[in-house]
Amino acid sequence: MVYGFIESVSLGWSHPLVFGSLLAGFVCLIGFAFVEARVNSPMVPLALFQSRSFSGANLLTLFLYSALGIFFFLFPLNLIQVQGFSATATGAAALPLILLMFFLSRWSGGLVARYGPRAPLIAGPLIAATGFALFAVPSVGAGYWRSFFPAFVVLGLGLAVSVAPLTTVVMSSVGQDRAGTASGINNAVARVAGLLAIAILGIVMVKVFSFRLNRSLAGRQLPPMILQYIQSNEIKLAGLDLPSGLEADTTTVVRASISRAFIFGFRTVLLICAGLSLASALVAWLMIPARTE
Repeated sequence: MVYGFIESVSLGWSHPLVFGSLLAGFVCLIGFAFVEARVNSPMVPLALFQSRSFSGANLLTLFLYSALGIFFFLFPLNLIQVQGFSATATGAAALPLILLMFFLSRWSGGLVARYGPRAPLIAGPLIAATGFALFAVPSVGAGYWRSFFPAFVVLGLGLAVSVAPLTTVVMSSVGQDRAGTASGINNAVARVAGLLAIAILGIVMVKVFSFRLNRSLAGRQLPPMILQYIQSNEIKLAGLDLPSGLEADTTTVVRASISRAFIFGFRTVLLICAGLSLASALVAWLMIPARTE
């Protein structure tokens, strides 16, 4: 399912039907905004975006949740396909992040009353950016406690500082009669952000993986049919199954090249995630008020 989604997206950019569907989607989105601006009872009242803090909160959400969407899409592949973790261990790996957000949510909500929303919404994404950067450090064979656990703690702290103040800004930037609508719009932005990130940065991951793997295998004396097979299955990333009949030494070398290519692509995407998180902090600095409206 994962491979099929990435494959359909990455191949779709050059497929006329898929490209036409994307274009039609953008046209429909513009048309939706045009209609919503003119009906008496819009589903998405565009007047809400006249609030600078509401617009800033949704733009911050778009950037931050884009980073989270692609991270949680690719990180399990790293642990299972490259690091050799079991599915159970991979599922438990994110527990530090979940527990930090659970136990610190009330405390982080109080930060708004004490410091205003801008400060935590700058500090939180900055901390999260550090967490994303830490995930880009481990290589093949990394251990959990020394490599991934500290990164999860830092990322979890950054999200814990960000999420409750972000919700407060969204709810307080509009009137009480529009609070439910504002929350729904913000949730929709978060979901769309994750999907867009998987679609766009999934392509980046595949392209970078392919580039690094092809360059690594260029100096190897592999049969043309084997190279063709590998290139045609690069969409599977580190889950690429090598054909039978290869010598054991050759299999080991090619498998190592595949793992290193995945790590190279994963690092590239995680650094982009760090950049998106920094962009979130910049949005908070420019658009979120020091005190709630």
